[in-house]
Amino acid sequence: MFGVHEVSPVVRRRVSLAMTFAVVVVLLLGARLWHLQVLHGEEMAALSENNRIRLRRDPATRGRVVDRYGAVVIDSQASFDAVLVPEDARDLPSVVETLAPFLGQTTAETQAALDRAAGRPAFQEVTIKRNLAYDEVAAIETHQVELPGVSLRVTPSRVYPHGPSLAHVLGYVGEVTQEEVERHPNYRPGDVVGKAGLERQWEADLRGVEGGQQIEVDALGRELRVLDEAEAVPGHTLVLSVDLALQEAAERALGDNAGAVVALDPRNGDVLAMVSEPSFDPNAFTGGIKPALWRELTTHPRHPLNARATQGQYPPGSTFKIIVAAAALEEGIVNPFTRIGCPGYLAFGNHTFRCWKHGGHGSVNVHDALVGSCDVFFYQVGSRLGVDTIARYAREFGLGAPTGIEIGNERSGLMPDSAWKKQRFKQPWQKGETLSVAIGQGAVTATPLQMAEAVATIATGVRYQPRLVQRVEAIDGSLVREIPPRVAAKLEVRDTVLKQVQEALVDVVSRGTGKNAKLPDIAVGGKTGTSQVVTIGRTRLKASQMKWNQRDHAWFVAFAPAEEPTIAIATLVEHADGGGGAVAAPIAKEVLKAYFRLQEERTGVRVAQN
Repeated sequence: MFGVHEVSPVVRRRVSLAMTFAVVVVLLLGARLWHLQVLHGEEMAALSENNRIRLRRDPATRGRVVDRYGAVVIDSQASFDAVLVPEDARDLPSVVETLAPFLGQTTAETQAALDRAAGRPAFQEVTIKRNLAYDEVAAIETHQVELPGVSLRVTPSRVYPHGPSLAHVLGYVGEVTQEEVERHPNYRPGDVVGKAGLERQWEADLRGVEGGQQIEVDALGRELRVLDEAEAVPGHTLVLSVDLALQEAAERALGDNAGAVVALDPRNGDVLAMVSEPSFDPNAFTGGIKPALWRELTTHPRHPLNARATQGQYPPGSTFKIIVAAAALEEGIVNPFTRIGCPGYLAFGNHTFRCWKHGGHGSVNVHDALVGSCDVFFYQVGSRLGVDTIARYAREFGLGAPTGIEIGNERSGLMPDSAWKKQRFKQPWQKGETLSVAIGQGAVTATPLQMAEAVATIATGVRYQPRLVQRVEAIDGSLVREIPPRVAAKLEVRDTVLKQVQEALVDVVSRGTGKNAKLPDIAVGGKTGTSQVVTIGRTRLKASQMKWNQRDHAWFVAFAPAEEPTIAIATLVEHADGGGGAVAAPIAKEVLKAYFRLQEERTGVRVAQN
């Protein structure tokens, strides 16, 4: 039996166990507290703070782009985006499944938008879809209760008011990639950046400075109030050298043809118009291009994403004879009185090189040879010059290297010489190859922009780097900086040589192969070209007898007014229905007519020389 104050052993054991359990619980709680408050204290504090107070980024409105007369070619407008904070969703898979059909997406597409933002900071919004349509906005507003964590944001969206016009020059925008985020410390997942053309090359000026808001939210992530705010600073305005009215006239002149038109001011390198057809609508890229449209653009047989003016590389054909004529006169290979007979062909080794004119041109000097585009004359002259001398002069005119125009991804074309062939093929240059090069065939290729630059150079004797952006302005119109014209090279030929070639080119248009570019009261200098794409047998077929992609390319290059040129132009039609004089020259004529008409309308001064 136990006394009144005695405790049985069973009770003592139970009390002891209870105390031990209590001590263990206290120790575990202490360890957990240490883990949360000491080991992960900062992280937990941040999460707690983010759950109540969040920072919302405010993207800057990208800068506008206007033509030389102030016409807007790129602008921004307000649009609605659907955003999601996954931490506020609670049942995230259910929210994704509910949200997707409201946005016209599959569940996989909505989930993919979340996956692209993997690694973002906690409580940072993820943009699920941009530029929502009215019914998509209404659906989200109506079903807010079913979409915890989902909200709408008003953000600036890029707009290209003229659609496909100038698309290859302007470029387009898109969401930043993970690689770009890693490369640029100021980029964050979900940012919109320039992806091509001016949008990409001038990203630093167009982007602006983002702002932000510090907001207080409730337990469901709903905004209660704005605690602090820093306003975004819009990007700068780019003032282009392009004349939008002339650009549209050039597009109409080229019509449905695949090809390019480039118009330059030979006095400073200003790009007045730059057309590449077929084109695309850059608005389709704003907010993310649909996969079906992307497949259509990338598999289209005429390659609308290809900027033919700066990326298309074509044999320049007889337009190249301008360069060979200048080289031959400067080097003393011929003088204005040197005559060479053209029977319609030239036998060279075991090969016969033919002139485009089957019966031949007879006895011609360099002036006549340019006016009539005599191949045999230039076979002979090219052979005497040699490929290395031809290449040296061609490079002075800007061939064989990018012009440096500020839209990126420009191709260099090819100006072959003996060293190039040795390095490329480990073989010596053959003299017969020089004959092909002398008429702009063989391995020599050039872009339409390079040929516009070349004819501008023969018009003035000076080669300017093409300039697209004249100046950068702040949002209030104040000048940030000017982009001055840049002389790329001064042509090392005598003034007399320049004059002799220029006079021949004027006669090309007044009575030669370029008559279809003749204007009634303004003297035009120009040169036709027809570059062969494939050789089919010994007999030359008509375009109508050939498949489209086997037809020749048609060229025409020109400058005007002849005495004091203010415009130089290159026109290229891919796989044309005829030669340069028949197909490309009339297009150039329409562009020149539009240019002088616009000049007269703006200044009230009529240009007339004849």
